[in-house]
Amino acid sequence: MENQSTWSRLRWPIKALIIGIPLVGAIWFASEKGLLKDSGNTTTVSTTTPESGTTTSTGTESSGNPTSTTPESRSFAFQPPKPVNGVLKGVVEVGASGFNSFVVNMDKDRTYEVVSKDFGESLVYEGLATTDDIRSGLKKYLSKMFDRGVQNKNMHFVISSGAQKEPKTATIVSELKKMGYVVNQVTPEQEGKLALRSAQPMAYHDNSFVVDIGSGNTKVSWYEGTNLKAIELPGAKYFEKGTADATVAQQVKAAAASIPKDKREVCFIIGGVPYELAKETRQGEERYTVLQAADFYKSDKAKTKSGVVIYKALQEATGCDTFVFDWDANFTIGFLLGLPV
Repeated sequence: MENQSTWSRLRWPIKALIIGIPLVGAIWFASEKGLLKDSGNTTTVSTTTPESGTTTSTGTESSGNPTSTTPESRSFAFQPPKPVNGVLKGVVEVGASGFNSFVVNMDKDRTYEVVSKDFGESLVYEGLATTDDIRSGLKKYLSKMFDRGVQNKNMHFVISSGAQKEPKTATIVSELKKMGYVVNQVTPEQEGKLALRSAQPMAYHDNSFVVDIGSGNTKVSWYEGTNLKAIELPGAKYFEKGTADATVAQQVKAAAASIPKDKREVCFIIGGVPYELAKETRQGEERYTVLQAADFYKSDKAKTKSGVVIYKALQEATGCDTFVFDWDANFTIGFLLGLPV
């Protein structure tokens, strides 16, 4: 009886092993031979933009992994025209966080191409630079542009609206004037319009707006008919004033409501923080990088985090899902485009 009882207890596990082992082997074989497919679906989205190009995105959605952190691969296919018989012009931007310089080839139709660009940090705003440091730093920028063929008469300096709020900017202006240069100072509204002139292709005047997120302020601009509109918002360094993220987000959303709905299909975005975001997903040397949604970006840098707050508020307020960073646009280039040819 004991042996029979033992067999009763063991016979079902034994039968399960006899059936299960071949079944597991069959599943393994099918998997190795590619007979079993993943249940996920690959989705490709393509949106054609007016006359000029295409914004495409390709991503993988899997019903088994709906929260994948792999970013979409998106591109902006617009190709700007090349200048014909252009002249080299140089401009140095004195911004709220340092000096930036650009050399552009510009023709009589104001078609331009960036020949060189140099983004530099300055110690001036941290209280560590002397007038000699300022002068030597400026000369360094100038020498590079002169070496590339820019004539002295075609060299220009622009003080950003954000930099004008920094007390030590006056020292920079003074040194520039001693070196014999004219210093151009712009208002936030002018800066927003200059950013649009540089960053927005003509084919997109009717369906896009432009954002320039600077350290001292953010400029938003768009066309209404033949008129340029621009508004000023907090910059990415608002945290230095103790302003809360929620307060800034609310300000941005309220102001963004004034952007006409028909201008929200595409946003061309420039500035220091968008530059940092675009670096994360840039493909080679592409001119345009489509930014990921704001929630994608994680940073320990206070300025970048604050800039993302502004970016996210703009996304939510406008409903725009195509923010295109232009690696060759800057409001100071817009200044050059406004000069007599």
